Amino acid sequence: MASASQQRIVLLRGINVGSHRRIGMADLRELLNGHGYEDIRTHLQSGNVVLTSSLPADRLGTKLERELERGLGFKVEVIVRTRAELARVVAGNPLAEVAKDPSRYLVTFLRTKPAAKLVRELRALDVAPEQVAVSGREVYSWHPGGLQSSQLAKLLSKTGVSGAGTNRNWRTVTKLLELADEGAA
Repeated sequence: MASASQQRIVLLRGINVGSHRRIGMADLRELLNGHGYEDIRTHLQSGNVVLTSSLPADRLGTKLERELERGLGFKVEVIVRTRAELARVVAGNPLAEVAKDPSRYLVTFLRTKPAAKLVRELRALDVAPEQVAVSGREVYSWHPGGLQSSQLAKLLSKTGVSGAGTNRNWRTVTKLLELADEGAA
């Protein structure tokens, strides 16, 4: 028996960064619509999609990666969260007391939970005033001085965390939840 269609938040990694791997959001919506997805909405130009699907999030991600590679001609890593999972990310905000600028507060969405050793290493980092917190498959990072000079951002990229998922700033995270709620209404 097929499960009911639900809101899914689809995060594409590494598109529209620089001059490579470019795709317009209208073209992306058309491509996804051609594969039978419904209620497709995009946010910004960086691969943020809300759509409806009956597939479980992990199967949807794998299917989308194949479809996007065929349709775009290049590989795209896809991370999928359900509306409920994204709501938990927002509600469980571990750095709410310090992260006051949503453009300098990132959530790294990972495909799988990071290894316990990596979590211990991240928690042991001394990069004040920057902060990091790990919760399930998400890494929250606060960069009060911005990302350009961020020690924490450099360390996160060296640990391989960012290669296993994709980052979104807090403003985008909360906007995607709003879009999912609009589609569910």
